[in-house]
This record gives sequence, C-alpha cells and structure tokens, in this order.
Amino acid sequence: MMRTGFIGLGAMGAPMARRLHQAGLLTAVWNRTGARAAALAAELGCQAPATAAALTSACDTIVICVSADQDVQQLLDAIRPALRPGQLIIDCSTISADTARAVAVELTALGVQFLDAPVTGGVEGAQQGSLAILVGGDAPTVARAMPVLQAMGTTITHFGPHGAGQAAKATNQIICAGVNRANAEALAFAAAQGLDLNTVISTLSRGAAGNWYLQKRGPNMAAGSFPAGFRVRLHAKDLRICQAMAQRAGVKLPVIEETLGDYAVLIDDGHGEEDISAIYRLKHALFDKASGG
Repeated sequence: MMRTGFIGLGAMGAPMARRLHQAGLLTAVWNRTGARAAALAAELGCQAPATAAALTSACDTIVICVSADQDVQQLLDAIRPALRPGQLIIDCSTISADTARAVAVELTALGVQFLDAPVTGGVEGAQQGSLAILVGGDAPTVARAMPVLQAMGTTITHFGPHGAGQAAKATNQIICAGVNRANAEALAFAAAQGLDLNTVISTLSRGAAGNWYLQKRGPNMAAGSFPAGFRVRLHAKDLRICQAMAQRAGVKLPVIEETLGDYAVLIDDGHGEEDISAIYRLKHALFDKASGG
C-alpha cells in the first residue's frame, strides 16, 4: 500500500483526505489546528501525528493542500529534516508557478519526487472525488502518483514540467473570475427586471448561458446567502498571482484587474471569508443605487 499522509484540512483538504481514506491509501493527517486533524483522524481511524515532520516520517507520499506560497515554503522547512530519498510530495495548493519550480529544484536535490497538482471543482468536487487535477512534473512521477490522484479526481491532466500545473490553475482562476462576475451582473440585472431568479437560473442553465457557477452558486445569489466554498480572500490571492504573471508579459487583463477591485471592496466590508458569489452584493447594489433604493 502507498502510505499517504495529508497536510492541510480546510474546506477542500478534509474531503480530499476522506477520498484517500475510502481508497485505502490514507495513513495520517496533519493540520496547523491540531484539533481539526485529531477529529478527522478519529473519524477515519488513521494517525494524527503531533507534527508535520512526524507525518512525513510515517508516509511514502505526502499530499499538501494549504493556502499560499509562504504556507508551502514554511511547511517544507518544517518537514525537510524528515524527508528521505524516494518519497513523493504532491502539492495541491494554488501557488505561483515560480514557487512550484523552486520547490521542485529543492526537493529533487534531496532525492524527493514532486508534483504541482492544483485542483478545481469546488468543495462539491472534493467531496465526490470528481476534481480536475492539473499536474506539472515529469511523466514517471505522474504515473507513480496516479493511484493517489485518481482517488481524489476524475480528470487528471499532465500539462508539462514543474510549474505547468500551476500555470493551468492560474488560467482556470481567470475564467472563474470572469464567469462568476458575469453571473452576478446578469442576475442583478434580472432581479432589477422583476424576474424570479430561481426560475432564471433553472431555465438559463439549460441553454447557451449555462455554466457551473450559475448552477452551483446562482441559488446563493438568489438567496442573498454566501456560505464559504471558494473564499473571496483566497481567490483574490490567486488573482494576484495571475496579475503578476500577466504583468511579466507586459499585459493587464481587465477581468483580473476589475475583479480584484471588487474583491478589495468586499474584503474591506468584511466579506472576505464568504464565497466569491458574494460579488453579487456589489452588482445588486448598483441597481439599488441607480433606483434610489
């Protein structure tokens, strides 16, 4: 059995770890908030080592799913003394392609294999094991990792060398920004026309305007409730990565710039922990303001 440890038990990480358990692969879990790891370990009957290094010592493969570049780098500093040649680290975090490439160089020097393997598909995809996993690394390592990847996702795509998975994820995040923004603006428009939003969503989802965000997050907009799936502050972090990549090419992309502007307002207003569908708040407010509401 491939002894697999999972580090980072947030909204995505915990259900991904559960899928590894269901596949018979999960040995141990660790989280900065120890109580969360202990609770999941008790639920699944696996180990919850006191430190990330202890988890690393107990496992052949380590899956990481944390929030940002600095989190990945700090975690690697913590587990480096426990790393041994032949281990495999799969990083499902969303970080910059440059950081992924730097991590790959560092780990390769230690004889440790590495894949950048960010995911997309939302909390629902993590729970169902139907994520799309965007992989960067060498082909033999991808082949070795396939049982772990297939336990968590149904679409596993090897995009190229280290960093390519993160470049593909950056592309995904720009599309998500544009689609989510368009849905919010359209539904705010529909509400201003006196249309029933749930009827709009169910009908238009079956036509050319249908998309994942309209189906999965449109009802949240209609209800004016935005429970955290993909948090505003995390998407803002991702879009800043995309922004920096575009700027290095000498380009500014309006979808990135305008969405970051909207997210800054939401975060300032205390909505940074809500789902990104909360952008509907701003679009609906445009019509309220115009009507004197």
